[in-house]
Amino acid sequence: MTEALDIEQPNALVAYLKSIGRVEANEELAIRVLAGGVSNRTVLVERPSGEAWVVKQALPKLRVSADWYSDPERVHREALGLRWLGKIVSSGTITPLVFEDHVHHLLAMQAVPEPHENWKTMLLEGRLDEEQVERFGRLLGEIHRGATHPPERREAVANVFWDRSFFESLRLEPYYGYAAEQVPEAESFLSRLVGETRARRDTLVHGDYSPKNVLVHEGELVLLDHEVIHFGDPAFDLGFSLTHFLSKAHHLPGMRGDFTGAARLYWAAYWDEIEGIPWAADIEERAVRHTLGCLLARVAGRSPLEYLDEDELDHQREAVLALLQRPPESVPRLVEDFTGRL
Repeated sequence: MTEALDIEQPNALVAYLKSIGRVEANEELAIRVLAGGVSNRTVLVERPSGEAWVVKQALPKLRVSADWYSDPERVHREALGLRWLGKIVSSGTITPLVFEDHVHHLLAMQAVPEPHENWKTMLLEGRLDEEQVERFGRLLGEIHRGATHPPERREAVANVFWDRSFFESLRLEPYYGYAAEQVPEAESFLSRLVGETRARRDTLVHGDYSPKNVLVHEGELVLLDHEVIHFGDPAFDLGFSLTHFLSKAHHLPGMRGDFTGAARLYWAAYWDEIEGIPWAADIEERAVRHTLGCLLARVAGRSPLEYLDEDELDHQREAVLALLQRPPESVPRLVEDFTGRL
């Protein structure tokens, strides 16, 4: 049996990297554990040459209050994501893969150069840049469009990313399934949404498209965390990401107009990238439903937004439940109706 490795133990990580020949025996490495992730151990490794890697090791039990388990094999899905996204989107947007280890369920990728900042942190501090919002929308459109155009790429991408087991265990069950148990009034809506999502096989879906997974370096966005990437329903990515703009509009009332404007701009930038693609014909209607589902899941699912206080959690839940009675017909109307209830 292979001895367990915990990469958050610096001596163990250094010994491991030397044992597999990834660094020289006499190298002095700087090791720093990176905080913030709930599903992985994440460590920055800096070499004397100036080269820097981020090493990620998948956890079998996620670091949240509710019991939440997922197969550590998912880190190898992320490695696939790194390889393929690098072919699909603009250069510099995806960190290159260095190596992966199937025994210890880890990977290493090139670190984003310093200085950089986490986009979620910037947004919560009120530093909202419209160019970055627009780029965020275009980038998602590039992923969704680029995975199926040219047409011959679609079959290759679908074959690689057809499995959705990690999306099921890390998104559909803990977000929609668990929220349906906690909020019986929404059970019918969320169950239908899960069924619709499982029925779609349109394009490559990131599954974790969120400001927390974006670093900003020299004004450019770098996308991280691809462990639930799969071939499925692109409307989920829209709902998941729009939720973050709208929840911040809720949390920061002094910037409510700025964040609602950002949500509209984000949608418009995305639509400019994918308009005319056959699978996109009904995506706005489904994006609205996924946004409502995710807005509820982020207050009643297994992973509630940590910056919302108890009153905000309750208020968001009630606002969503009211909108479920008759969901808005467009993304801009959803933005208006949701924030109007705040």
